[in-house]
Amino acid sequence: MRGLREARGLSQEGLAELAGLHRTYVGSVERGERNVSLVNIHRLARALNVASAELLLHSEGES
Repeated sequence: MRGLREARGLSQEGLAELAGLHRTYVGSVERGERNVSLVNIHRLARALNVASAELLLHSEGES
């Protein structure tokens, strides 16, 4: 998710605002500290302008 966010020139705060989530939540998702609900996956994907499935595929390749 971080790569997609950075490719779009968004800060964690900017992504959080677009997705209607808190900035610290976005940071903890990027660090793999949270289990993300499907609703929030959809919100993040929509904010990044990608399909939810694409967001999930990108997360598998990140460490």
